[in-house]
Amino acid sequence: MITVIGIGADGWASLGEEARAAVLRADLLLGGERQLGLVAAQARGERRPWPERLTTLVDELPALEHTHAEIVVLASGDPLLHGVGATILRRLGDDGRIRFLPAISSFALACARLRWPQGDVELVSATGRIAEVVAPALQPGRRLVVLGFGPQTAAQVARVVRERGFGASRLVVLEELGAEAERIEESTAGGWGEREAAALHLVALEVRGDGPLLGPTASLPDAAYGPGGPGTERAVRAATLAALVPVPGQLLWDIGAGSGAVAIEWLRAAPGARAIAIERDAQRAARIERNALALGVPSLQVVTGEAPAVFDDLGAAPDAIFVGGGLTGYAMLTLCRKALRPGGRLVANVVTVEGEGFVARAQAEQGGRLTRIAIAHAEPLGAGTGWRPAMTVTQYELRVR
Repeated sequence: MITVIGIGADGWASLGEEARAAVLRADLLLGGERQLGLVAAQARGERRPWPERLTTLVDELPALEHTHAEIVVLASGDPLLHGVGATILRRLGDDGRIRFLPAISSFALACARLRWPQGDVELVSATGRIAEVVAPALQPGRRLVVLGFGPQTAAQVARVVRERGFGASRLVVLEELGAEAERIEESTAGGWGEREAAALHLVALEVRGDGPLLGPTASLPDAAYGPGGPGTERAVRAATLAALVPVPGQLLWDIGAGSGAVAIEWLRAAPGARAIAIERDAQRAARIERNALALGVPSLQVVTGEAPAVFDDLGAAPDAIFVGGGLTGYAMLTLCRKALRPGGRLVANVVTVEGEGFVARAQAEQGGRLTRIAIAHAEPLGAGTGWRPAMTVTQYELRVR
């Protein structure tokens, strides 16, 4: 039996009768040094702290079940709220043999201290040690609670918020919530500076300022991608994302990714979605990584290589594929269609006569839909204003049954 128990910063006092009984009964306790220390006086079983790579010990759990009758995993607060509980379920699957006994989460405690209704607050996990993940949520008026990764979390979050023009945001640092050492300090993102906080702390934000307004859905302004722009018209990106249909948990392959704009906006539109950007040019691949970090989706995986040669190395089958700069022939569309999961979506944008031939053949032989996207911008023309057309895009869309 494996029991995953959430424990508060006040230790034994935070545990209910069922959780206490499980700790006393356990012949093996796993957890962080801090969590194990909170029950050191009560627990009689063997104690093993997490190694540097937590998943190493998680993967050992099935073998440990054969040698230990009662295993307890200690975690902070609610183990299923961006905690080790979710990692265990992903690794071991859900067959009913794991039970969870949560404590009150640090998120709930933070909202209670601030008197913020939880439904009005977005929880952002920066436990991956990359503070830029807060970037997609930076819109004026939003309330955020950020789970951190150590003493520098507050300073790093403040830096990200400040760099994006929201230095006036209210910033509240909540340390050791629920413990005797609990401390709450208020500042602004611009005023916090480089100060460290307690290793166990959260950062609450009320976003204020006049930074660029970047929504979570398609499509971002061209200026968001820095010098060189996104390489694709904003309206075309919007139509492309609408056809791809970003879904949480689903995987996109962005072939010939260029600036990475489609993959980046896929990730911003669907929290928990995954994406792989495939780009054969190393300099462009490096730029994709910079754009992904700046726009708050560091989880974007960038593969430097040429499609379809890299397909076999990409792992799981995708739920959606976008072919932009990577459509080199009709065979590419056939290989992409075969790579997709059932229900997957294939979208290809072309601007050349040759490319139109490829997608026209695909539509005739495999089905799908062709759409022509023509955009013109008003620009000065002599003493007046004229329409300057952008390059026409032909979009191919196919749903795999």
